[in-house]
Order: sequence, then structure tokens, then C-alpha cells
Amino acid sequence: MARKDVDMTHGHILKHYISFAAPLALGLLFQQLYNTVDTMVIGQFEGETALAAVGSTGSIINMLIGIFNGLSMGTGVVLSQAYGAHDEERIRRVVHTTITATLIMCVIATVIGVAITRPALYLMNTDPAVFDEAATYLTTYFAGISGLLIYNMGSAILRAVGDSKRPLYFLIFSALMNTVLDLAFVIWFDMGVFGVALATIIAQGVSGLLVLYVLTREKQSYGIRWRALHIDREEFKRIFMVGLPSSVQQGLTAFSNVFVMRYVNAFGPSCTAGWAAYSKLDMFLMVPVMAIAQASTTFVGQNWGAKQPERARRGVRYGLLMSLGCMLLCGALMLIFARPLLHLITQEEPVLDFGERFIRIITPFYVTICFNQLFAGALRGIGSATAPMLIMLGSFVGFRQLYLFVADLIWGQNFLAVSLAFPMGWIMASLLLTICYLRSRLYRPAVGDVAA
Repeated sequence: MARKDVDMTHGHILKHYISFAAPLALGLLFQQLYNTVDTMVIGQFEGETALAAVGSTGSIINMLIGIFNGLSMGTGVVLSQAYGAHDEERIRRVVHTTITATLIMCVIATVIGVAITRPALYLMNTDPAVFDEAATYLTTYFAGISGLLIYNMGSAILRAVGDSKRPLYFLIFSALMNTVLDLAFVIWFDMGVFGVALATIIAQGVSGLLVLYVLTREKQSYGIRWRALHIDREEFKRIFMVGLPSSVQQGLTAFSNVFVMRYVNAFGPSCTAGWAAYSKLDMFLMVPVMAIAQASTTFVGQNWGAKQPERARRGVRYGLLMSLGCMLLCGALMLIFARPLLHLITQEEPVLDFGERFIRIITPFYVTICFNQLFAGALRGIGSATAPMLIMLGSFVGFRQLYLFVADLIWGQNFLAVSLAFPMGWIMASLLLTICYLRSRLYRPAVGDVAA
């Protein structure tokens, strides 16, 4: 069997970045299609209320997924370092510890997700007109969340050893399946929001099974041997120490966005639906930056494990330039084609107006995201995950909520002020993470681990 893993400790840096990040970007693109297709089908065939119901659930879903995805972040870092060091036995321990922990997490996430659905919707001040449909969508989604968690963890294993192509193939297949099922359940069987949620969990379950299948058949040291499943305490501790900060950061950031949605929901269902339409386009705009940031984590992790810090630093510079170039291009296209893109999701004029206003106000600030995502990914690659967590929590949670509170006191219910909440957090995080990176042991090895 031909090897699918890639050793990034040798060869042309830009080539490694492009060959790794391109499939990863396509994978993220198709991953976004899950909820986006849900939104498009609901928006086109079920109307404003159903669109607002599905769109209002994003922050709750991201909150739970973000918490459990921290382990996959920790696995990616620890495994990429072991791979860079060519430590075969440690690779086996990390993989089997990860899979065992993931299976346990699937049960926990399902129970917690179903339990928090209605309390979280109440906390978000969800409009009564959309509450029941939003609860139906969330309950169904969380009941089948195991497929997504297994796929994310299995993909983290493959990407840590440089294989970003097979996760892409699985996502393409499952995204197409999700699209077909969405149309069938909504148009033919008239299942509404329950139908799009059911289609999503079926497709995600298939992607999870596919990644387990290829890992089981893999002959290299990162393959799964089911009889060897166990939790190695030392490796789990390493994964946990790296992954916990990311879990806390992603979970609390998404949780804080529940409170942001209170401000958005105050403008009525049309604004909530407009935000839902905008946020789906927003995720596509973020795809290149997220892919390059993940490529940076793997590249830095492998070269740090191979004791090649200068090569790791050069990789960060390449990644930042690629990220800025992609964001400038994609942001310009978003501004130019804002209205036509929104028409793919909904035809209702009030919703389109709100969605376009969000795009015009927020999109020019997206370039700042390149700095916080790229530098955070690089720092995680050397195992320094605490500083990115604290900075992003302080910026995306503390500073953003303080900004909204003060803005509300000064201007009251002001659309522009609410729209700028996200850019203000991005700018603060980028400034602090740039300083953190410049003081880290990755950028200045002689200084010591300032960023840890």
C-alpha cells in the first residue's frame, strides 16, 4: 500500500504548505456545506421562520463541538511532534489513547447536548416563533453528534502525519450525501427542520465510519489495532495539557456568542435570519485562513519535533503571507457579490437587507483574523497552547462582551455597534498574539518559553 503520510521536515516549504493546505481547505469547504445546505434548503423552501430557527443554533452547536474538539487539537500537536521525531512506539500510544477517549466522549457529548438544548435557547432569548423548531433541530443534531466527533478525531490523526487528502475525500462524499438527503427529506417527505438535521447526522455518521475504516486498514504505526485500544496516562496527559486550552477557548468563545445572539435577536426574526445567512457566507470566507493555520500547526509541530526551529519559523512566514493574500482576494469577492450570494440562501427582502448590512460592515476587518489564527496555530505547534487560549478568551469573550455592554449603554439598540462586536475582538486578539509570537521560544529560542 502506498504511504499517504508526508514528512514536512525536508523539502520545499511552500510546496508542503500548498499540498497540505489545499486539500484541507477543500475539506473545510465541504464541511461548511453541511449546515449551509441545511440553511439554503430551509431558506428556499420553508421560509423566514424556519431559516431563523436553524440559523440561531450555530453558537450552541459550536459551543459543544468546540469543547470536545480540543482533544483533537491536542492529538494533532502531540502526534505531529512524535511523527517528526520518528518515534513509532509513541505514535501508536497516542493514536490508541485518542480513539479510546473519543469513543467515551461520544456518549458524554450526546447526553450533554440533548440536555442543554432548551436551556441554551432560553438563555439566548430565542424568539417564541422559532423556539420549537430550533429545539427540534438541536435535539436531533446532538443525538447524532458522535459521527462528527469521530470524523474530527480521525482526521486529526491523519493530518498530523501529513495526510490531508483522505479526510477531504470523505467530506466530499458525505457533503454530497447530505445535500441529496436534505432535498429528499424537505421537498419529498416534508420533514422541515427535523429532516435537515436528520440528513446532517446521517452524512456525518458516514464520514466517521469512513475515517475509522481507513485507520483500521492502515499498516503504518498510526493505524488502529482495536485490541490495543487503551488510555496511556502519560500520553493522555500530554494531549490533555495541549488540548485543554483550545477546548476552553473554543467552548467559552462559542458560549459567549450565545449572549451576542441576544443582541442580534433583539432586532427581530428578520435580523436573526439575516445573521444566519451572513454567518454561512462568513464560514466560507474563513476557510483558507483556517486551512493555512492548521497547516502551520502540523508543519511547525513536525519541524519542532525534528529540532529544526529555523525551518519552523520560515514556515510561519510563508503561512502568514499566504493567509493574507487569500483573505484579501476572498474578502473583495464577498463585498462585490454580497447580494447574489445571499440570494442563494433566501429570497426574502428584509432578510437580504440585514444580511447585506452585516457583510458590508464586517468583511473589511477579516484581514485581521489572519494574524490571530496563524500565530495561534504556530504556537500550538510547539505545544504552547495556554497563551493563545488566554488571549483569545480575553479578546473574543471578555473584551467583546464588555464592548457590547458599554455600546448598549451609550447608543442603546444600535445595529452598527452590534455588528462591530466581532471585528473589535479580532483586532484585540491579533495585536496580542503578534506580540506573544514575537516573544515566544519559536521566534526567539534564546529567550526561553515565554509563550508557554
